[in-house]
Amino acid sequence: MTCVSFPNRTDTLSVVVMAETMRAIIQDELGGPEVLHEASIEIPTPGIGQVLVRVRAAGVNPADFMNRQTGVFSGTPPFTLGWDLAGVVAAVGPGITLFEPGDDVFGLLPFPRGAGAYAEYVVAPPRALIRKPDALSFTQAASLPLAGLTAWQMLVETAHISDGSTVLITGATGGVGHLAVQIAKALGAHVTAVVSAQNAELARTLGADAIIDYTSTDFSRQVRGLDVVFDVIGGDYPLRALDVLRPGGMLISTLPQSLGPSRAAAAERGLRVAGVFVESDRLGLMQITELVVSGTLTPLIAATFPLERADQAHSFKGQGKVVLEVP
Repeated sequence: MTCVSFPNRTDTLSVVVMAETMRAIIQDELGGPEVLHEASIEIPTPGIGQVLVRVRAAGVNPADFMNRQTGVFSGTPPFTLGWDLAGVVAAVGPGITLFEPGDDVFGLLPFPRGAGAYAEYVVAPPRALIRKPDALSFTQAASLPLAGLTAWQMLVETAHISDGSTVLITGATGGVGHLAVQIAKALGAHVTAVVSAQNAELARTLGADAIIDYTSTDFSRQVRGLDVVFDVIGGDYPLRALDVLRPGGMLISTLPQSLGPSRAAAAERGLRVAGVFVESDRLGLMQITELVVSGTLTPLIAATFPLERADQAHSFKGQGKVVLEVP
């Protein structure tokens, strides 16, 4: 056992006693889900302006898959994946007043360089976290930050949708899409969901006003004059999306790298295009949480896996979010 403390300080210290090592999921090489494996590593010590969180749940996101395969965000292995987390503050570093040990918290580690939530403990900046309300389980809380903030920052802060806005959302029952539908509806938008026929009823349950089955119908031939297209698919979707927007309308995408061919075409037609990479934002997460507590927004959990089965979590296909649980 070791005692985490902060020497050479005269004010009140927050101290916690714990084991010296923790379980974490690491990868020593880039590749498929099989490269993920459990290891015993040293528990980090929170420094100035940091908190140590005992992770109870960690969200699984497509950004994790991309990083696992390419190292685009974390560089050369070894590294630990995971940006979404929910857990309990175990210790705080010098200068922290927002939280104290024992507080239930959740949030988004700084994206893209702050991954590490696939572990029993992780160090985080306190302003990336908020208090977890009792209405949310740790699993539900861990499913929200990256996907929820992506949808919020795209719809609210980039497209500025409001009551009466017309919005088309691709992948509308996926991890980001199912939250985007609910956020758009909470703001008074009319939502057209692009999904497969088997997910049409789920999209309606989420609040979609109209459904387009992408397996049988080209969405660009079905609607016109929309304010916003919210795309999570990429490929040829951005170019096709331009056909359904009104003059001055906006295409927003979670895949900025997919927007190259559409930018010039959009400019010629008086349309706007924006790609968004999510940022940690405790104020935005607070607003999303208010929607959850009020019953306006519900995170959909597709599946849960224990920490040691992260490889299986990365192979799972389903609607909503996948979460690793860390007892």
